[in-house]
Amino acid sequence: MLQPSQLTQNGPTLSRLVWGVMTWGVWGRNYSPQEMQELIRYGVDQGVTTFDHADIYGHYTTEETFGKALALDPGLRQKIQLVTKCGIKLITPNRPQYKIKSYDTSIEHIRWSVERSLKNLQTDYLDVLLIHRPSPLMDPDDIGLIFTRLKEEGKVLHFGVSNFTTDQYAMLHSRFPLVTNQVEANLLHLDPFLDGTFDNLILRKVRPMVWSPLGGASLFTDQEDARILRIREAAEAVAKKRSGATLDQIYLAWLLMHPARVLPVLGTTRKERMATAIDALKIELTREEWFSLWTASTGEEVP
Repeated sequence: MLQPSQLTQNGPTLSRLVWGVMTWGVWGRNYSPQEMQELIRYGVDQGVTTFDHADIYGHYTTEETFGKALALDPGLRQKIQLVTKCGIKLITPNRPQYKIKSYDTSIEHIRWSVERSLKNLQTDYLDVLLIHRPSPLMDPDDIGLIFTRLKEEGKVLHFGVSNFTTDQYAMLHSRFPLVTNQVEANLLHLDPFLDGTFDNLILRKVRPMVWSPLGGASLFTDQEDARILRIREAAEAVAKKRSGATLDQIYLAWLLMHPARVLPVLGTTRKERMATAIDALKIELTREEWFSLWTASTGEEVP
């Protein structure tokens, strides 16, 4: 059973690994409510109790199917934490009023999005709401105001952001306390290690959530990209020293070693892959092994 993790001193407690549901619906496996319920129950049994959504997933349909899964066993809601995101307006027949893909972080849109997510997920509250992408038009005073109202109403317990720069995070955090920044980070995407994202969150004692922690399928399948081949070769060398360790476990252990103490969001649709990820928590790399993977990614030794 995984031990839970607190995002900030006064923030929410989430599971050490987060289950991302983006491909549970029509963007992937197209699971039924019954099949989703089976995965939710499996996660709870293993200590993976946090589920990461966004309103746009499945062209605005995945939240609703997940909510139907929860309705099959109402007791499940009290055993899990629901994270969802809003702010992207996606072009889809399910939202015919949207004529162009855009961002909306207005008071009205955030309010409407939360009410819709609560209805779709068949719950009275969200554990964490994230602004999905920073908008050039976002007004931190407006966002802070609607966050305050939603919290006072008990509809959202905590708030954060996703894909924000350090300055954007600081701007909004100055108006309302944020509990996380969910960003992409993996051996193919080193920006958060270098641009101050992780450093700033460590400074604030805020733990980041990380999407695409394994870097996508290319890290496992690409046979031509020189950088990927270097990374895979380095990871295989580390795995050989640990009987039975897999490449995805090494990639995840590498990320988990960082002092930002990230919470990976794993987008798998299979119990077996989640079980493998849970076992990765037992793997501890040496510092030289960690830097062997870093060097493989950058293509040069550290200065």
